[in-house]
Amino acid sequence: MKTRITELLGIQYPILQGGMAQVAEHHLAAAVSEAGGFGILGAAALPAGAVREEIRKVRELTDKPFGVNIMLMSPYAEEVACMAAEERVAAVTTGAGNPEKYLKKWQDAGVKVIPVVASVALAKRMERCHVDAVIAEGMESGGHIGSQTTMTLVPQVVDALSIPVIAAGGIADGRGFAAARMLGADAVQMGTRFVVSREAAVHPDYKARVLKAKDIDSEVTGLSTGHPVRCLRNKMTREYLRLEKEGASFEELEHLTLGGLRRAVIDGDVMNGTVMAGQIAGMIAKEQSCREIIEEIMASAEELLGYRTVG
Repeated sequence: MKTRITELLGIQYPILQGGMAQVAEHHLAAAVSEAGGFGILGAAALPAGAVREEIRKVRELTDKPFGVNIMLMSPYAEEVACMAAEERVAAVTTGAGNPEKYLKKWQDAGVKVIPVVASVALAKRMERCHVDAVIAEGMESGGHIGSQTTMTLVPQVVDALSIPVIAAGGIADGRGFAAARMLGADAVQMGTRFVVSREAAVHPDYKARVLKAKDIDSEVTGLSTGHPVRCLRNKMTREYLRLEKEGASFEELEHLTLGGLRRAVIDGDVMNGTVMAGQIAGMIAKEQSCREIIEEIMASAEELLGYRTVG
């Protein structure tokens, strides 16, 4: 299945792996790229030296293209942006901000630029800045979210732009992939599905919590602060929502979640940590390799879209 994104990134399948903080390290990114998708390292709040080391570890595991996700709110965003240009990674995806100040540096280095957008307005601004594609991410996704659903956001962004659009949020199988393609997307990005891949170096209890999730287990915290985060409900989310309802200060709420993602992903504290996962967690029932995940999704999607017939 060739699309503008497979051609742009030099990949076999139009599937990107989300640059999830604490989760998207070199084992996962390399495995996704080796399987024909596009693996992405999550720089999160790491300094440039640590991200550079991760890049080099990916290159030891695969010669396929991969990218780096830069969270623009990170105190190290500028140094990581410069380092990504120096390392000439295939692409940079960005989140939590506007990447305009770094665009020329990346473009001069031949790095493809693919920002995550949550609105048509930002998507159009990014196209005017000559980015290569955008990721339209709906609020179904895990982690920091916008206010529009994937079903409504993606077609509006597609209609507004001439560059490729990648759909993200609420996509976990061939049906979701096929739906995104019908909405006009050239590719999909998935995070939660890859969290429970065999290659994801996360605590077994984190994976188990995602695998056990039901359709109603998703919760959004931080709506009152303007920084909503989707995660799976637990002791921490119940306390957070109680404090939020009582009008707790931003500082008090931040203190409650400080280090919460690491506690969940690395330490396996799924009661007091932040178990980031999308609304499709309830659809994921088994741990698979990245190759199995990608090939299963593509086989199903190609059948649904009429690329192949059964029998």
